[in-house]
Amino acid sequence: MKLRLYNSLTRQKEDFVPLKENHVGMYVCGVTVYDYCHVGHARAGAVFDTIYRYLKHLGYEVNYARNFTDIDDKIINRANEQGVPWQEVTEKFIQAFYEDMGKLNIEIPTVEPKATDHIPEMISMIASLIERGKAYNKGGDVFYSVHSFADYGRLSGKNTDDLLTGARVDINEDKRNPLDFALWKKSKPDEPAWGSPWGPGRPGWHIECSAMGTKYLGETFDIHGGGKDLIFPHHENEIAQSCGASGKPPVKYWIHNGFVNIDKEKMSKSLGNFFTIREIYKRHHPEVLRLFLISSHYRNPIDFSEKNIEDAAKVLTRFYEGIEAAEELVKGKKTPSLNDAVRSSAFMQKFEEAMSDDFNTAVAIALLNEELRKINTLTKQQNSGQDAELEISLAAMKKTGKVLGLFYRSPKEFQSEMFQLKNQELGLDTEKIEALIADRNAARKAKDWGKADQCRDDLTAMGVVLEDTAQGTEWKIK
Repeated sequence: MKLRLYNSLTRQKEDFVPLKENHVGMYVCGVTVYDYCHVGHARAGAVFDTIYRYLKHLGYEVNYARNFTDIDDKIINRANEQGVPWQEVTEKFIQAFYEDMGKLNIEIPTVEPKATDHIPEMISMIASLIERGKAYNKGGDVFYSVHSFADYGRLSGKNTDDLLTGARVDINEDKRNPLDFALWKKSKPDEPAWGSPWGPGRPGWHIECSAMGTKYLGETFDIHGGGKDLIFPHHENEIAQSCGASGKPPVKYWIHNGFVNIDKEKMSKSLGNFFTIREIYKRHHPEVLRLFLISSHYRNPIDFSEKNIEDAAKVLTRFYEGIEAAEELVKGKKTPSLNDAVRSSAFMQKFEEAMSDDFNTAVAIALLNEELRKINTLTKQQNSGQDAELEISLAAMKKTGKVLGLFYRSPKEFQSEMFQLKNQELGLDTEKIEALIADRNAARKAKDWGKADQCRDDLTAMGVVLEDTAQGTEWKIK
């Protein structure tokens, strides 16, 4: 099945043909580590992790690089505000990144380069750009000459003349052109600095990805990803730098994920609708957040709201309930050649067809829902003649779930974690719940139906749902 993906550079879907057969080089712009990650970072993380997983599912060997920007004006400002070394700020938030993304089941890439570990590579690339007449030194600051690159604006669709009209000419008098951007910034007092042929300073933001992408993936590699907000100027400038240094296009396919809106408004600290991933975890399960983030096609905007995340929680809960019931029925059974049967199943073929159409996770999740209905039907029928069919469907659901970063917990673990979240939110008294259940059961045994009903009503008011089973009364939070 041919993988097709939307290339932001050509603005159309294209057949994916890697530069090297069965190998993929992929670079995704990481975070600037000066603060906790927000829900926008979570979406990019989930999107490109799913793409990474699916490429491996197809059998590709993927060399995946995702960087950390660990030197930047925001990092320096945060360090000055807190009166700590800048390295302390970056180390803190790199660790926080791993904690937050780890809960989302984000896999570790092949390599995670830090900008400050690659200053020599950046200096070398800048020197090459100066030598080729693509950049110039002005008093210790080095700028890229935008007009030296005829294709500038191709990725973003922006016209340099229009950009020039809207630019403030007095932004930096050292520039030859207002559109030129910094490759190297001369040092200011009390700022971190590195030695260079142009004097002490630090790299500009854009050059780091060009230098690190070249080092780990080559002068031209297959896929470069990031949020749509990075198309201009960051990725536009990357193309200019890399082409200027090597004379080759740096990337074959550009992939960009859509924005996250909060209750249909753009996320913004000024609007008070800015959520960190950590804040969301206080109210919602990480796997619920992951399901929500991939429930829409990655190129479309997605609306984060309490209703939408609660809907995702209901869907994921149904998946785990279906898996639990099916696992109980097929326990101890083993269908011969199960993996082959899963690979050739109609469900797997449809799943791969959806994912091979520009990583369409929205359709893939719809297919998972269809398969869940089939599993639930087979489970309710409890027909031993259909055990093999149920086992194949269950295994296929789990396999595709892993591609999407879902179903990593046992049903019991998921239920327990969801209970803890709800319990934390509602402040339930579990001892009181158990006591009411015991009172109800005693009343039922004594045929005191009025008291039994009152106990159930009290539990319902607390958000507790009862289920009477052969093993006794079980309860869960609504």
